[in-house]
Amino acid sequence: MPLLLTGRRFREDLEKAGALALYAPLEGGAETRLMRRLRAAGYRAQMTSARGLGDPEVFLLQSHGIRPPHLGHHSVSNAAAVGDVQQVMPQLGPLLEGTKPILLWLLEAQVLSAAELSALCGLTQREPRLRIVAEMGGSRSLRWRPLDQCLAA
Repeated sequence: MPLLLTGRRFREDLEKAGALALYAPLEGGAETRLMRRLRAAGYRAQMTSARGLGDPEVFLLQSHGIRPPHLGHHSVSNAAAVGDVQQVMPQLGPLLEGTKPILLWLLEAQVLSAAELSALCGLTQREPRLRIVAEMGGSRSLRWRPLDQCLAA
């Protein structure tokens, strides 16, 4: 239980690796405790689902265009059948302001491909303040390892 009281070892491993693959018990609770400890240590945190992430670098750090979903019978005028492209802000946009370290907590990260996971690892190397925790599935006990080791296996 000392891990859940301080979270120091988890924070040290996260700062050393940049991106961690987390395996947590399915009943939950441990993840939010760890996130609270990291917020108390000065991290600005955001929790989001990995489903529908697309290109991680563009989605998280750059302004990009999206189209609304195709819902069937639309007019085919100048907007075509799928609608106009809408420009949206990067998901981590507000967190990038300032100098505090940034934590991105990805739920359901087991759906990401190896290429997307390696892009996330590269993202933490290019943006030194960014740290990523990717929940890769369930386990009987809380455990983690560097995300790049997950790719090698």
